[in-house]
Amino acid sequence: MSRRRTRRITRRPVYFLLLALGAVLVTVAVVLMMRPADTAGGTPALAVEPAFIDFGKVKLDTPKTFALTITNTGDGTLRFEE
Repeated sequence: MSRRRTRRITRRPVYFLLLALGAVLVTVAVVLMMRPADTAGGTPALAVEPAFIDFGKVKLDTPKTFALTITNTGDGTLRFEE
């Protein structure tokens, strides 16, 4: 009777190890599939100038216009998508 109990105890860690390894492999596959294809070339970074816009006192339904300069300060390609 003790032999059967010993065998079951030693087999459980192996099953747990295989299950954990399978979960890790599935997670890695999902992360790799969700990554964009053209990630080579660095990381883009966005810089906006001016960093602060003061609207002041504005009456309701009065349009205001401001100029912004958006610059890619990173070393990768910066893309805008809808």
